[in-house]
This record gives sequence, C-alpha cells and structure tokens, in this order.
Amino acid sequence: MALDLRICPSCGDRADRPVAVGAELSCVRCGHRWPFRRLPLFALTGPSGAGKSTVGPLLTSRFAGEVVVLEQDVLWADALRGDIRAFRGAWLRMAAMLHQNGRPVVLCGTVAPPELEPLPERVFFSEIHYLALVGSAESLRRRLRARPAWREWDEPRIEEMLEFNDWLQKSAPELGVEIFDTTDVPPEATADHAEKWIRSHLPGSRIERD
Repeated sequence: MALDLRICPSCGDRADRPVAVGAELSCVRCGHRWPFRRLPLFALTGPSGAGKSTVGPLLTSRFAGEVVVLEQDVLWADALRGDIRAFRGAWLRMAAMLHQNGRPVVLCGTVAPPELEPLPERVFFSEIHYLALVGSAESLRRRLRARPAWREWDEPRIEEMLEFNDWLQKSAPELGVEIFDTTDVPPEATADHAEKWIRSHLPGSRIERD
C-alpha cells in the first residue's frame, strides 16, 4: 500500500481529487477500495507573535507517544513558496501519512479554515479542529519587532499580520475557530489550554469542555 493516500494500491493511479467513503478510499479509475485511518487534524493557528512557536515545544513533551506536533514553516521552502495552495496541500498529505501510524497531528502555523477546507486533501481527515492564539495589537507589534533580523519583520509586514489577527478574531464564530487570547497569559498556561483543547477532541475522549 502506498504511503501517499492519493495513489491507488491496485492500479497505481494518482488521484487529483481523492474520494473517501467513511474510512475507505476509492479509486475513480479502477474502483478499488481500501481502508485508511481517518483521524482528526488539529490546527494550532493564529497570527505570528501570539505564541504558537513557544507552545508547540511544550506540547511535544506533554503528548509524547500520543500525538505528533509539527511546525508548518519547516516546509516553507522555495519550491512551495510561490504556490500557497500546493504548500497547504503538501502539509495535509504529510499529516495524513503520519495519521496512518495511528497518531493524530497538531499542525502549528498561520492558517484559517478557508485555506484548508476546500482542498482535495481535506477528505483524508474526519475533522479539522482550529484553535487560534491571538493577542492585542500592542503585544503582537512588540513581539514581532523584537524578533531577529533574519525573520524580516518590517513594519508593513507587521501591519499585515495585525490585520489578520483582527480578522481572525472577528470571523472566528462563523469559521468555527476557537480563540484564546495570549496577551497576558504565560506560555505554560497557554500550553495548558491547548493541551485540554486537543485532549477534548481526541478520538474516544471523555473530557468535558468548558
């Protein structure tokens, strides 16, 4: 069986738009159907500077052996930088392959439902849960200005990120995104909230949400 879930293990055809029925994939070309693990994906999102890169490493120690925590920017390479849709699709395929090992993925990166939900690779996941870490404009501006020069956070780029922060908070209810404001919250407390959010959505979880 191919690790790339787009490839039919029977005829070898690669689907541009995979078809899933429950926990089975179906080949449009030959009709072959085969089982796969269809797990939830966790998107820990929000504007740059809100704490994703700080919380991610804290979550890895808390979820060792249970979930896989990944940093989205690691694939932000020249080959994908010019095509954001291909970049998002590559990440979803990567997460789906990891899911076949039985552990859900937490993807840390600046993303919103309109960027993931329409993609063909969305079919590989039972659900995508979104938790957005946000902050006040003042706190984000201060954090981004303090970043090292190689990150290239000039003032126009900072303002663009602040616009995303504002849009995300206003649009969260209609997008189905949970918001957590990190402005005055220490990293460990933010990690506590993210951990509880993830555990409440894990398959078979009995954790009651607030």
